[in-house]
Amino acid sequence: MGKDVASSSFSRDDLVRYRRKVRRCLDVFALMLSDFRFDTGRPMTGLEIELNLIDADAGPAMLNAEVLDQLADPTFQTELGQFNLELNARPRLIEGDGLDQYDEVLRDSIGRADERARKLDANVILIGILPTLTPRHTVLDNLSTNPRYRILNEQIVNARGDETRIDIRGAERLQLSTDSIAPESACTSVQFHLQVAPDSFASYWNASQAVAGVQLAVGANSPFLYGRQLWAETRIALFEQATDTRPDELKSQGVRPRVWFGERWITSIFDLFEENVRYFAPLLPICSDEDPVEVVRAGGVPQLAELRLHNGTVYRWNRPVYDIMGGRPHLRVENRVLPAGPTVTDLLANAAFYFGLVRELVEADRPVWTQLTFSAAEENFHAAARAGIEASLFWPRRGEVRATTLVRDLLLPMAANGLDKFGVDAAIRNRLLGVVEQRCATGRNGAVWQVEAVQAAQRNRRLDRRAALHEMVQRYAGYARTNEPVHTWPVD
Repeated sequence: MGKDVASSSFSRDDLVRYRRKVRRCLDVFALMLSDFRFDTGRPMTGLEIELNLIDADAGPAMLNAEVLDQLADPTFQTELGQFNLELNARPRLIEGDGLDQYDEVLRDSIGRADERARKLDANVILIGILPTLTPRHTVLDNLSTNPRYRILNEQIVNARGDETRIDIRGAERLQLSTDSIAPESACTSVQFHLQVAPDSFASYWNASQAVAGVQLAVGANSPFLYGRQLWAETRIALFEQATDTRPDELKSQGVRPRVWFGERWITSIFDLFEENVRYFAPLLPICSDEDPVEVVRAGGVPQLAELRLHNGTVYRWNRPVYDIMGGRPHLRVENRVLPAGPTVTDLLANAAFYFGLVRELVEADRPVWTQLTFSAAEENFHAAARAGIEASLFWPRRGEVRATTLVRDLLLPMAANGLDKFGVDAAIRNRLLGVVEQRCATGRNGAVWQVEAVQAAQRNRRLDRRAALHEMVQRYAGYARTNEPVHTWPVD
């Protein structure tokens, strides 16, 4: 939810007016999909990266406002916690050397943020969950100062009407209760955006859902939370639980959660927006002055502000996006599956794998989603979140197969073909996909390295868990600055 919010008090009339406006926007959107000219030129891509700030002891540094003041750069903004930042890279094509351009821009931007942070005795780190966080760090007082976060917290807490219970069972178990959404600030991710035409949106979204589990298996980077070793990608379970608006009674009735994988393959982007309106109550009933019907009648492009705001409060792992750039509307798939880090190289390897693989799957003669049940795709997603690179996944005509075998034997060649169709330079394609291949060959992604490094510190230097986590994060930050991929990092 990137929209600034001015009021935290909403009346019954606000809700009624907002619901009507959202449905009016939805009707206009349906007409636009039939009659409007969307921007369907060469497919632009985008990246959003959430960052953590750490202090000299590798704990969280509550300094995002101060770092942003030092940066004075509109591509950076706050995220939920005061130890979070978000970087929005300028959209670009990935053909030719586009991915290398991303590399240069991201390394420069993150380097500048780190330089400003160092003036405040802090550093920037790309990681799915900061392992040195404790419950006292993720409290209401440590939310970012932008009022939208407090208001969103109030709305979610009021909708739930009870404390949130976090219960994650992995290698170890974590149980706690919280009275705010602040624990969600522990989750830092990367979002890949891919602009698509209306008539191909469903195929790209379905393909993104089908490969979400594979993405997590090779890209997991969040094994620790509050000192406990949990899932390889604990961020998934934490996000699902920390922002749940349902009290126990509604969970028992099968009411859908706001952090949602979905429940079916789709035939149009409209399916997703319509589900969001039908299944989820408004959290932020804020109305604009625009009448979208009148805007369309006058030949303009409607903002559909209410529909977009509502869409931003339903947290699908692959989110549909309607946006406007240069006066022209367009559609995007926002892939929200992966954690941040460990390095820009790792991040762009994940991006190349995702962009190439979905392109190849979309253009296949027999789409994978016609051979894979939706429930199997969801089971793959959660199996990979739990086990990471050691997960076994189900794939059509392969059955249950180790994720690493599936990626190396089948999916990496498909991703290479997809990147060729995007026009990506062959050397760049080979270098980035080679990072994913080597992760599979070594069995080491970010989550595995973190666990092995902590175990080595506890075993070889007799450190307790807390000290081992702080040492590991300091080493992680140092290796990350080299931009060498995580599978090459020494464990001890």
